[in-house]
Amino acid sequence: MLSPVRSFFGGVHPGGRKTATDTCPIEVLPAPARLTLPMSMHTGQACTPLVKPGDRVLLGQRIGEASGEESAHVHSPVSGAVAAVEPRLHPDGTQVLSVIIDNDFKDTPSGEIRPCADPDRLTAPEFTQLVRNAGIVGLGGSARPTHLKLASSLGKTDTVILNGAECEPYITSDHRLLLERPEEVLGGARLLREFFGVPSVIIGIGADKHDAIELLRSRLPIRHSEADVITLHTRYPQGGERQLVQTVTGRQVPPGQSPSSVGCAVFNISTAAAIYRAVVSGFPLIRRIVTVSGPGMNTPKVLDVALGTPFSALAEAAGGFAGTPGKVLMGGPMMGLVQSDLSVPVVKGTNALLALTEPRARMPSEPVCIRCGKCVAVCPMHLAPLYLYAYEQKDNLAELQKLNIADCIECGCCSYICPGRLPLVPSIRAGKQKLAEASTAGREGN
Repeated sequence: MLSPVRSFFGGVHPGGRKTATDTCPIEVLPAPARLTLPMSMHTGQACTPLVKPGDRVLLGQRIGEASGEESAHVHSPVSGAVAAVEPRLHPDGTQVLSVIIDNDFKDTPSGEIRPCADPDRLTAPEFTQLVRNAGIVGLGGSARPTHLKLASSLGKTDTVILNGAECEPYITSDHRLLLERPEEVLGGARLLREFFGVPSVIIGIGADKHDAIELLRSRLPIRHSEADVITLHTRYPQGGERQLVQTVTGRQVPPGQSPSSVGCAVFNISTAAAIYRAVVSGFPLIRRIVTVSGPGMNTPKVLDVALGTPFSALAEAAGGFAGTPGKVLMGGPMMGLVQSDLSVPVVKGTNALLALTEPRARMPSEPVCIRCGKCVAVCPMHLAPLYLYAYEQKDNLAELQKLNIADCIECGCCSYICPGRLPLVPSIRAGKQKLAEASTAGREGN
């Protein structure tokens, strides 16, 4: 087995806080009576709805057609009737055109659910198209359509890495997937190995998941290994693509480039499992494993839920809130999105719903930079967050661009370590938006 001897620059140790759910078996949460399916659960342009109010839909039926290569199809997680097609609140805080489905609780399958007759004979274009048809996106947080990564990395890749780091506090969705459905992860690894034509796939798993490491190693063939399982240091953001590539291979992805520029392709283990299910069972991406946890949740759980399920149903399944939470997040405490309305639905990028108590959620009223430089020391992208913050406050877009603000992965290490509690990540995110708006305005003015 391979053993990583390298590490990545920067990073922090926020503490795992995973014991509330790391031994909790995955529970399948029945789909609710009404589901809301946003036509945008991915990067790129929103889908075009294929249904209208009153239409009957079937389990696995495509209800949203991808609009261009940067888009991903949306499928129905249940059978039932379309109640409405209208804008609804998305977990990202925007209003997104959505298909609302009334569940008939029959789960009548669509004819679109067709297992691949002979996976070993799939050509590269056929495999890519199958993944595209299944609406699979990066489930490690990027939500980028997976078929794009397959197509852009083919012919450039000598190393395929599956990301099982899951380094954000509280979240154990991937950990439980590894323990309870290892055949899906290893099956996805085999399919990716064959697609890229590499000898084996490297599966990197955080050292805090020793039981999953031992289990996967016990499942690997003795004489001919299609995968190598390596142990990753439990340091955040070990799960970042660039950080994982550096740890596993020693290669550094240049600024503005993707891992394919150094011969690597990185996929989250949940993405690999979704690929396996799409090929072997014919099911598109219609469900997600979600960790429902945090000190503000009564009975933390790991749930297998249908896309479109409201967050309120997840909280209810976990025993509700322990008092009034100070903050509710979709995702982890480092990179999660704050939620103010629990009627919003589970989307493809939802891996956790966390309830934080008031002391953990409170921010100082007057944050101040003491110029200690800690944010620079922990930034895994070699950036200077304190200067990015300062220039964003002054709307100095030229300096923001010069300091490579676009390279920020918004991991939150700088905000976590800052003793002055500056809102560094929100400020950097705002700076990126300002640059994007200025670029758009410049193109329109030409």
